[in-house]
Order: sequence, then structure tokens, then C-alpha cells
Amino acid sequence: MLTVAAGLGVRTVADGAVAKYAGDALYTVLVCALVALCAPRARPLVVAGAGLGISWAVELLQLTGVPAELSERSTVARLVLGSTFNAPDLFWYAVGAAAAWAVGAVATSGATAPRTAASR
Repeated sequence: MLTVAAGLGVRTVADGAVAKYAGDALYTVLVCALVALCAPRARPLVVAGAGLGISWAVELLQLTGVPAELSERSTVARLVLGSTFNAPDLFWYAVGAAAAWAVGAVATSGATAPRTAASR
């Protein structure tokens, strides 16, 4: 929910390239969150890698024209699949995956730290 709110917030305060590329990065953050939800024990690097792979696959699928055709028929398809390939999106998906990895690494660092005698 926070990621969706951030995406909508960016659209209200910015436009053009800033909003577009922030949206691309947040798209991958959302995909990473969904991966983490489906595989809660996955390491942050695996979650980020899967999220990036899915995002890149969707972008590369746009080269086929299938998402554009589906987007004409469905708003949901347009939001999930997009419609046209844009090479810079690939970079911004990586930025989003890196952000998701960083948040995941920080969030899990306390849970996986070995317990010492002083912390018991």
C-alpha cells in the first residue's frame, strides 16, 4: 500500500520524466514486495533479483506488441503490462530493485544477526 501511495504521490507533485521514471522504480519495488509476500523467507537479494527479472521481462514483452493490444482492451493490463518498450525503463527498474534490496537488507539484518552472550 505504501508503494502505491508513493507512486500516486509522485504523480501529484511531479510530472514528465521525474514522474515516469520514479513510477518505473516504484513498479519494481511493488513487484519485489509481491515476491517477498509470496516467498517470505527469501533473502533480500533473491527478492530484488526476482523483482528485477519480472520487471525486465514485462518491459521486453512490450517489444512483441502483445501488451499494447491488451492495453487497448483493459485498464488493468495497461497498468500492469504497459504498452510500449522504452529502454531507459530497464535502468529505472534496476534502481527500484536496488532500493527494495536495501530496505529488505536493513529490515532483515536484525533478524539474522547472531546472538552474542551480551545480547541474551
